[in-house]
Amino acid sequence: MELVVSLAIGVLAGSGIWLLLRPRTFQVILGLSLLSYAVNLFIFGMGRLRVGAPPVLAPGGDIAGYADPLTQALVLTAIVISFAMTALFLVVLLASRGLTRSDHVDGPKGE
Repeated sequence: MELVVSLAIGVLAGSGIWLLLRPRTFQVILGLSLLSYAVNLFIFGMGRLRVGAPPVLAPGGDIAGYADPLTQALVLTAIVISFAMTALFLVVLLASRGLTRSDHVDGPKGE
């Protein structure tokens, strides 16, 4: 399972960086989203990957048999923040496209 998560993080990060280097604003936004997913998976993986372990402690239960709820809370918070940032970037993209009539990150292609 660790190998699959590692490969997923690598593919998401690589694709995100490749899309960040593209000249179109929509591709840059997709790259930022993929990079944020890679970071979220990395943070989630740092909290020990366990299958079937409950995240909530029961009274009298062994603390070693539970998943770490802190990383799950961090990742859920990061997901909400990344959705808000993506929405903000989309609004800025639409405003920039309306003003410049181009979606290049450094202005119109002819200038």
